[in-house]
Amino acid sequence: MRDDPTGEALAEFEQIYRDHVGALTAYFARHCADPQTVADLTSETILRAVGAFAGFDPSRGTPRAWLFGIARHVYARYCEKASNNRDATARLAGLAVLEIDEIDELTQRIDAERAGREWLERCAELSALEQAAVEMVDLDGLTPKEAATALGVSRGVLRMRLSRARTRLRREQQGNE
Repeated sequence: MRDDPTGEALAEFEQIYRDHVGALTAYFARHCADPQTVADLTSETILRAVGAFAGFDPSRGTPRAWLFGIARHVYARYCEKASNNRDATARLAGLAVLEIDEIDELTQRIDAERAGREWLERCAELSALEQAAVEMVDLDGLTPKEAATALGVSRGVLRMRLSRARTRLRREQQGNE
């Protein structure tokens, strides 16, 4: 079915896109304050997903987990480039400039994710895996099974890390009260 890019596979991917583009945009809006960057990272994730869709195997996980796995890789690559001080103009060369109404919409999305960014700041002392687990399950709404798939770890490992992270965050919050 996915071997036919003009038929059923295209319709199947379009539905996956429609179902999850908002969640992907929210994920990037929590991590980036620039609307253009949010749009670019979301677009890059979708483009990578389109290119990899022929290899998507629903028996290995949900489309949501698959897309968030791609999104995490896209964001990690973006962070790596930023930490290497690559010129933003070169990084974004050839990408479309957003229209004013698109910038306004993404700015609103970024503002709406402020609480999520604050939550992530509270998670700064957690390990990278614990941070990702908390974000994917508690903020993005993935099931632990979906988050484990997206992160490439077993469900048991994810549940253990998630439990540890939540316990630490509760203790920290109780200590601040």
